[in-house]
Amino acid sequence: MRSLIAIWKLLRGLWHVLVGMWTIYLRFPQWAPEQREMRVQAWALKFLALWGVHVRVLGQPVATGPALLVCNHISWLDILVIHAARHCRFVSKSDIRAWPLVGMLATGAGTLYIERTSRKDALRMVRDMADAMKNGDVVAVFPEGTTSDGRDLLPFHANLIQAAIDAQAPVQPLSLKFTDALSGLPSFAPCYIGDDTLIGSIWRTLKAQRIEAILHFGEPQVAQGRDRRAWAHDLRQDIIVLRDADAPMQAPNPRALKPI
Repeated sequence: MRSLIAIWKLLRGLWHVLVGMWTIYLRFPQWAPEQREMRVQAWALKFLALWGVHVRVLGQPVATGPALLVCNHISWLDILVIHAARHCRFVSKSDIRAWPLVGMLATGAGTLYIERTSRKDALRMVRDMADAMKNGDVVAVFPEGTTSDGRDLLPFHANLIQAAIDAQAPVQPLSLKFTDALSGLPSFAPCYIGDDTLIGSIWRTLKAQRIEAILHFGEPQVAQGRDRRAWAHDLRQDIIVLRDADAPMQAPNPRALKPI
């Protein structure tokens, strides 16, 4: 029975992806940036609801840019979960642009692409991120550089934090974790690490009991004289504190997001 439910979720999700592609191709050219951002946020929230992922937001995301969001990284779902709470421009590896379906959706959402193996391209990305923030955008990065199971944070790469320093923009730390919505225990179904395949991770997510994605936004902060390495270290510690908050349901401004 659970497999049948998973197949039904998969089919509904694929249809939602096709609707999203149609919207990007035909409607986005006619819409103002604010309309596009609202549509991306609503689309992400609906997709997660179709796949049984409930989003809970603690704290308050930045209302406007310029700003840099810095978050831990667990799953391919992370971008959708963050988009559901606050539209932003993500920095992603360049090969995602060529992925079927996903690449078009990512590009339509304003993704910035980077060649992760190229130091020269990293410098170019810092400039592009700084320019985007100077234009009022909210940009998001995963400084771990890869995914983990969420129980511990990998060391942060500091290079992209330089963009916030160059743009004189605040950085908002953000923690993310997935739990079983019934028990409250950690859910590892969405994890995408090690030997996991994307298909395997998707299938585990579809078959899992209802999942709750908990986003905890910290207070925006400025560099205050810190260089990118010191700031990255402090941001990592801040995200650990947010993730390990003892009583997330009692944190400031808890709100459950519902699809539009």
